[in-house]
Amino acid sequence: MKIQFFLLRLLARLPLNWLHDLAKILGWLAYYAVAPRRRVGEINLQKCFPNWTEAQRKQLLQKHFQHMAMLILEYGKYWYAPAHELKNMVSYQDKHFLDEALARGDKVILLYPHFTAFEAAVYALNQDTPLISVYSHQKNKDLDEQILRGRHRYNNVFLVGRTEGLRAIIKKIKSENAPFLYLPDQDFGAKESVFVDFFGIQTATITGLSRIAKMTGAKVIPLIPTRLPDGLVNLRFYPEWEHFPSDDPIADTQRMNDFIAERVREQPEQYYWLHKRFKTRPDGEKSFYI
Repeated sequence: MKIQFFLLRLLARLPLNWLHDLAKILGWLAYYAVAPRRRVGEINLQKCFPNWTEAQRKQLLQKHFQHMAMLILEYGKYWYAPAHELKNMVSYQDKHFLDEALARGDKVILLYPHFTAFEAAVYALNQDTPLISVYSHQKNKDLDEQILRGRHRYNNVFLVGRTEGLRAIIKKIKSENAPFLYLPDQDFGAKESVFVDFFGIQTATITGLSRIAKMTGAKVIPLIPTRLPDGLVNLRFYPEWEHFPSDDPIADTQRMNDFIAERVREQPEQYYWLHKRFKTRPDGEKSFYI
């Protein structure tokens, strides 16, 4: 991994627009070279956008690979570039929704779906705002140590190991004056998941947003990062959800998926399509990814 880290240090010195141009080239190459992930993306897009032509879905997926390449190339910036450079990469839209909630002393859950500019936005936001986040340890020791150094770069984050479970998350939210950054839109398996609609597909989805909000009294404030044409990122904050959580965690989870789907339709090329989001199927239903 030392060679990769050295290359990222070099990339951190490049102007952002150079990385943007390089990502277009590498993304185009990766689309053809990384066939297994391309196949996952093709299946996901066919399921979510069945009325699109194959050519439309191919064009979107090629753009998505370019956005993913930008995410990877930018890790040098996240880990090694001066903090002010990261800050200048990201602009805020309606951040007052979060600031006002924190000023009132509210506990806050930041609903943060997997869009490809999510790392850039967080490395800027964490300079201004302490964050609670869940971390999954990596199998490679060197990579794990580097990611943890990056996460703690500003000494302004409280990490909870994914294996520590819900109780540890609740305890940390209650004990710290920091919002909880929550990314629930992946397939975590059948345990503690329910099947709710996502793009017309019954999708295994954890009910954690509803459960954590109820157990902590936290307000839910969504935020969405968008990569702009010049390579910079806009981080938009949405108003806190009213009447959430309800007494029905399944309805709450459906509300979450509906919100995410609406945001995906606004910028579909920037959503994370290379994950097997529909891997867990209802009993008796054949896998999409065979």
